[in-house]
Amino acid sequence: MTANAVCRSVVLKRRPSGEPVAADFEIVEAAVPSPGPGEVVTRTIWLSIDPYMRGRLREQQTYAVAIQIGEVMTGETVGEVIASAHPDFTAGDIVVGSRGWQSHSVTAGEKLVKLPKQGAPLSAYLGVLGMPGATAYAGITEICQPKPGETVVVSAASGAVGSVAGQLAKRAGARVVGIAGGPDKCLWVQESLGFDACIDHRSMDLHRELAVACPKGIDGYFENVGGAVQAAVFDHLNAFARVAMCGMVSQYNEVEFPPGPNLGFVVGKRVRIEGFIVSDKPERLINWRKLAAPLVADGSLVYREDVIEGLENAPDALNGILGGRNFGKLLVHVGHDPN
Repeated sequence: MTANAVCRSVVLKRRPSGEPVAADFEIVEAAVPSPGPGEVVTRTIWLSIDPYMRGRLREQQTYAVAIQIGEVMTGETVGEVIASAHPDFTAGDIVVGSRGWQSHSVTAGEKLVKLPKQGAPLSAYLGVLGMPGATAYAGITEICQPKPGETVVVSAASGAVGSVAGQLAKRAGARVVGIAGGPDKCLWVQESLGFDACIDHRSMDLHRELAVACPKGIDGYFENVGGAVQAAVFDHLNAFARVAMCGMVSQYNEVEFPPGPNLGFVVGKRVRIEGFIVSDKPERLINWRKLAAPLVADGSLVYREDVIEGLENAPDALNGILGGRNFGKLLVHVGHDPN
């Protein structure tokens, strides 16, 4: 470990009201810590930016503990071990774990997973081979359960979760329709991911576009967005449709959540709507990596990354993903990648 090395951390300065801004955070510097018994010190290489982070900024607790004022912002990272007091880790090892928006961190060894130094790019373990990929896998296989010939719609289809969810539905034999923001994203979803169609959610008549793309209705819906997109999709759900409620990014910046849709149709159509948190079953990530790693290696599972340089730009990156500015899995490049 370099003498007098400095750890830079992004901490919460105040709770955002609506859209997060740079002034809601501040960067603090301190000496890089030394590891205690069973601990590991790492330098961050890649930081994941995900929509769920907005919920951590609210004072009220959701399904996870809120970030407190002065605390380091939470986040998954890939990093390199620079000092270790744990028998399973040595300097130079590459690890993934939830270590937050900081250049260096000290972590209990049991909270880290060692990654192979060869194979997939290290950044992939925060996207297609990480939590977003496992989330898509859980929602499609456990809830949507697509069957050959059925129609599955995926919102935020060009994002880290939606892009994988749609490809998995295609592998199951379904007709897959994506919803994304803008012609470039829609084109990529169809040409690179192989979706049967993709609708721009900025369309003047989303309801009509869905009717054209889904002439036999919708049997499965992977929800990432909510709002007007959700309302339009719900109108086209078939009897016994399944809806995997993964996220509602369109309302994350709202000071007060808008009233929900009238769900009376759920009874008449016998629709299954289920919310899920991928971390409820940690084995999902292990199983997903075993399944997905060969598909990433041979190029049959397609993914895209959107990289922002510099830890200091993490707040703007979060604002960007909440506003749909990202194209693919959003990452902050914090430090040198040895691969």
